[in-house]
Formats: sequence, C-alpha cells, structure tokens
Amino acid sequence: MISAAVVAAAVGFVPTAAQAATPSAPPSPYFAVFTGVTNSNAHGISMAVGVSANLTEGWVTYDIDWGDGTTGQGSNDIKQNVYLDHRYAKVGSHKITIKATDVYNKLTATTTKDVTVDGSEFTPQAPSRLLDTRDGTGAPAAAPVAAYGTTRVKVAGNAGIPAGVTAVALNVTVTNAAAPGHIIAYPSGKARPDTSNVNFAAGQDVPNLVVVPVGEDGYVELANRSSGQVDLIADVSGYFTRSAANGYTATKQPSRFVDTRTGLGTAKGQVAGRSGFDVQIAGQGGLPAQGVAAVALNVTVTDPKTAGHLTLSPSGQQAPTTSNLNFTAGQTVANAVIVPVGPDGRITVRNGAWDSTDVIVDVTGYYSADGKAAYLPVEPRRMFDTRTYKDPLNPQAYRHESVWTSGRALEALVLNTTVTNPQGDGHLSVSPDPNSSDDYMSGKAVQPLPPDSSVLNFTKDATVSNLVQASTGNTGIVDFWNRSWQPTDLIVDLLGEYDKA
Repeated sequence: MISAAVVAAAVGFVPTAAQAATPSAPPSPYFAVFTGVTNSNAHGISMAVGVSANLTEGWVTYDIDWGDGTTGQGSNDIKQNVYLDHRYAKVGSHKITIKATDVYNKLTATTTKDVTVDGSEFTPQAPSRLLDTRDGTGAPAAAPVAAYGTTRVKVAGNAGIPAGVTAVALNVTVTNAAAPGHIIAYPSGKARPDTSNVNFAAGQDVPNLVVVPVGEDGYVELANRSSGQVDLIADVSGYFTRSAANGYTATKQPSRFVDTRTGLGTAKGQVAGRSGFDVQIAGQGGLPAQGVAAVALNVTVTDPKTAGHLTLSPSGQQAPTTSNLNFTAGQTVANAVIVPVGPDGRITVRNGAWDSTDVIVDVTGYYSADGKAAYLPVEPRRMFDTRTYKDPLNPQAYRHESVWTSGRALEALVLNTTVTNPQGDGHLSVSPDPNSSDDYMSGKAVQPLPPDSSVLNFTKDATVSNLVQASTGNTGIVDFWNRSWQPTDLIVDLLGEYDKA
C-alpha cells in the first residue's frame, strides 16, 4: 500500500510542519489637532477645534491656553468638533495653544494659533494738519476739490501715525464752497457709502469731526458731493490700532463742564479774543483723577462778536495751528472734538477770533488705558431718515433707536447726526434711554428726561451735521431729542461702535 506521503511527493507537494503566517505590522495611529478661528466682535473670537485621526473610536479632551493668562476646556467624540467662544480683556494679538488628548487610546497632540481681535484702541496726539487744499498741504497741488471730485488723505506713515492704523479721528473743515453739498469720508479702496459727514452751504466754513477707517494702502478718501468746487482741511487728533493703547468709556449722560455764560468751569463772561482758558478734565464729572489720555467733547460757540475759530489742545503746550470749530459773528455752532489731556489733567480752549465769544463744553466720554471698550468700524449705513416716510421729529419730542448687536456688549455708537428742514430754531440732544426694548414692546416704557446738553444747534431752514459718540447706557437704546418748538427732519448715520470686553 502506497502511503499518502509518497503520493504527495510524486506530484511535487510535500507537506511540512504547519507555520503561522507572518502578520503585517499594524498601522501607526495618526492623531493631529486642528483649529479654525473667526472674529466675532471687538474683543472676541469663535473657535472650532477637532482632530484628524485614523482611529474609529475615541474620546478627546481639549485643554486651551488662550494666550492671555486664562485657560479653557472642551471634550467630544473623536469624530466631532468642539466649538468655543472667548472674549479678551484687551485687544491685540494672542497665541492660543491647544492640547488634544484621546483618553481611550492615550494619544496627545498640540498646536498653536495666532489670532488678532478686530477691536482697536486709541492713541491721542497733539493736533496736526494732514490736508489743506488751499496751500497744497497733503495734496498734489494747491487747488480746490472739483465738483463731485475726490481727494486722498495720507494717514499711515504721516505725522507720526504708524503703519497698520485701522481708523483715524479727523477734524474735516469745508471752506470756499462754491455750492451747497456734503462731504463723505471713507477708507481708500472701498466703495463710497451713501452716508454723509459734513453738510455745507455755499460760502460757508463748516467743520465736523470724522472717525473713519483707513484703507489698506494707508489713505482716507474725501468725496465732494457738490456741484461746485470746495477747499478741504483735515486735522488729526489721534488714531486707532489693533494693539493695546486706550479704551473708551462713555459718560452715563453727556455732562456739561464749561459754560462761560454762567461761570461753570471757568470765569463768567465771554472769552476775550486771542485768549484762552484751561479746563479741568481729570477727576471731574465722574471721570477718574488719573489716567485720562484724551476726552471726547461737544464744544459750542454762541454769541461770537466776530468771525473766528476755536482750538483745543492739551494744557501746557503751545497752541497748534489747527482749528476745531469755525464760526461767524452771531452764530451758534457746535462740533465734536477729541483732544488729548495734558499731564495735569487739563485741556486748553483758545479763542482765535479778534473779539469775544461764549463757549460751552459738554463731555461725552474719555479714553484711558483702563477703558474696556474698543472701537469697531462698521460698514457705514443710514440708521434712519425721517424724510423717507415724511415723518419729521415733532417739537420737544424724541425718537429712540437701537442696533442689533449679535451678543456684543455695546458701550457707545459712533453716529453722524444731521438736522435738515427745521421749521424753527433749536438744538438736538442725544442720550441713552432708560427703557429696554421689552418696555417699549409691552407699552411699559416711561417718558425719559432730555439731557441738559446739546449735540448740534440749528436755525430755521438750515442743514447742520455733527458727530456724536452716543452712550448706549444699560439698555442699548439711544434717544434723539428735538429741542425746538417746531418740527424738523433728522438723519442718523451709523459709522462705528465701541464694544466692551
């Protein structure tokens, strides 16, 4: 009998002892952490974090170092992202460090992310002139801006202003206007908005403060929306950057610091021509005694005996050759001003006219290193225009307005207010509303009291504009008061916000 072994050998198959197949090495686990960040407001970011892995199961914890001395945590299934929000106390750049740990598979991975929040803080500087088309300062030549023409103002790298500046505070003055119109200030490289900054009549000298974003090329555009040529002057009083400097704090209500008619804050009686006086800012009206770098004001001239201008500057310094407010004999006119505060906590107000005038100074807010609100420019838009629905603001009445904040904590709004078609003389006041949106919706709102301050003064049939940094108070609602015995139209343009940390 032939054995099975012999048969197998005959056909060439010889069985051997069984051997296990050599297994291939298992794949190395892959585990990496990734993140994506979006800016959500002046101080805050929203972050998505997850891992990329070749594992089918796992539970991941995330330890976050936000780069400002604070930490956070999150966790989720290995296949799911974690979403986190963080608000920085100060603006600027921060390095986030993220450590991911898979608690099932005992794996870790770390990554970092550099972020810069969108908010900007303010650096004041002694007023200096960036543009004067009359003599060619900052312009290609000494020539007015043509009808419906535009001129450019170099900001970054000019007058000590650094590269990377995000916005600038300019006092823009219109002079030698051949026809009525308005000026629009906007960042270079952006589309011209439908808002306005300075309204003027033919032959009128009109200033207005402008807080305007700066284009990526470092320039600001000034568009002449008039059928006639016009000369433009632009004086800078400070700038904003995405780095820690001075945050903004609004006063709870606009507060009157000076009224020469009554002797408030200075000697009673008109300020003599070619003279000035100091105003104590620090430690007054709820402002801190130390650390006030600059102050936001509304300055009004009334009953001037001749034409002239006012100049505001830090105390203890030689008066600059710039101006903040231009006036004619007998005119009552106001302008918003941002002015650095001197080392002694004071500012100087100088009457550049040859004859006397009364001066009123209202404080709306201040900038300091301890200020919690950062500036956030917005796409300029018209909040409302009473002409649209033929619904003028009634005598001694107010209109309340708010903006959608998407969770942001507002300190103030940067607005340009314009009164037009007034049926009589009066003034406009702006103040925070004590009522909430729910109060108005439920009919429980109480009648607020108008403030004792003013934003702009107007005469019958005139068109007058002025910037206001309006406190939003505790409710986020701002009131606009017609302090006249006749109706008037009102236009309000939103230019920016101050968001709190």
